[in-house]
Amino acid sequence: MLPDAKDIILETRGLTKRYGGVHALEDVDCVIRHGEHIAIVGDNGAGKSTFVRNITGVERPTAGKVLLDGQEVHFASPQDARRSGIETVYQNLALADYLDVPANIFLGREEVRFRLGPFSWMNKRAMRQKAEELLEQTGIKIPDLNQQVMSMSGGQRQCVALSRAAGWGSKLIIMDEPTAALGIQETTRVENIIRGLKARGVTVILVSHNLRQVFNLVDRIMVFRRGRIAGILDAKTASGNEVVALITGVSDQGVHENASYI
Repeated sequence: MLPDAKDIILETRGLTKRYGGVHALEDVDCVIRHGEHIAIVGDNGAGKSTFVRNITGVERPTAGKVLLDGQEVHFASPQDARRSGIETVYQNLALADYLDVPANIFLGREEVRFRLGPFSWMNKRAMRQKAEELLEQTGIKIPDLNQQVMSMSGGQRQCVALSRAAGWGSKLIIMDEPTAALGIQETTRVENIIRGLKARGVTVILVSHNLRQVFNLVDRIMVFRRGRIAGILDAKTASGNEVVALITGVSDQGVHENASYI
């Protein structure tokens, strides 16, 4: 059964991206509901990152449409996507190593006390207070907010990036392998943050190779293979073998058969 239009936050229709003769994405149709957590999985080169880049303004699609809350959007840059309420947490985190936590959370969105010609004075007190609120909302504990992020652990740095995304991503947060470089304890902390986002009704797209994590955290699993969606599975009823079969193409019979709006 197709979802009601008002329940859909993001939709792509025939999304296609070509680099010369290489078809990185081909005719990708997908629907993501408000508050839903969906995983994107697939082998290297399957089209996962290309899909994310084309819905967040990093690249422009060769063909097809991207709709946000039912309206077609044409993001010229990631800044355009952010202004529309889409935040992305990349593997490299995109943090400024020599700045503290509030400065990183407000990077590019600094609150200014006043401006005088080309000069401006930042409202550091307001930024720190807002940063504390965002960290509390996401359940993140960082002992010293004045600490430069370069001196933090990988888990703490990931938490700063996640709190920034949760604070500004009013509609959708996309996470690209958020725990790939973390230990067990730090991975658990990040997974708990993702569960907290679910409880708050924040829509999340999780790009991950970790199937255990995928099954534990999301509602549906979108499998990419050779630039196409091989299937979309319900995480509650699907098995790991089914996902692996779609990733590897071991059973091509019924490709797109499972790509229903479950």
